[in-house]
Amino acid sequence: MSDMHKDPSSASTSGSGPQPGRQKFDSLEQEAYLNLWRTFDRLKAIEEQVFAAVELSAQQYNALRLLNEAAPRTLPTLSVSARLVSRAPDITRLLDRLESRGLVQRQRRADNRRVVQVGITPAGAALLEEMQLAVEACGRRQLGHLSPDRLESLVALLKEARAPHESRDPADGSGGPAARAELSTPVLIPS
Repeated sequence: MSDMHKDPSSASTSGSGPQPGRQKFDSLEQEAYLNLWRTFDRLKAIEEQVFAAVELSAQQYNALRLLNEAAPRTLPTLSVSARLVSRAPDITRLLDRLESRGLVQRQRRADNRRVVQVGITPAGAALLEEMQLAVEACGRRQLGHLSPDRLESLVALLKEARAPHESRDPADGSGGPAARAELSTPVLIPS
């Protein structure tokens, strides 16, 4: 077994013996990633309780927040997809579910029938308002045990870790410059 694959707790350095509490990881990067993944899993479980109470997924909530921020303007479907916190491979189905509940409305643009504009409805905005206190309490349950300074450091470190992996290509749905430019063109859906 190579040194890279040995259990760090079994390694001895200068007779210091095993390091208690260390698990087997292939690298420090892997250990960091797996800790990030486990943390996400624990925090997501708390969030899912909030969204389940109103029969929304985290992505649906995120889409409603984005549309509410843009209101009264609408956004092209691909622009909504590009701005989501996590990728939505089937944005159409996500929006179908929200539309069937009357939380969003969609309309094809007259000047380009291939582009579908999406806007939040009054019912969608009301649901977000109704959820606000529960969402704030969720954030406190998830990370309220950390001081503001530690939270700011965590945010900065996560942004730094993510930065080289953020795409600038609008074709991949990640919100490149073209997707952001679409936001600057206001389009209103008639009531």
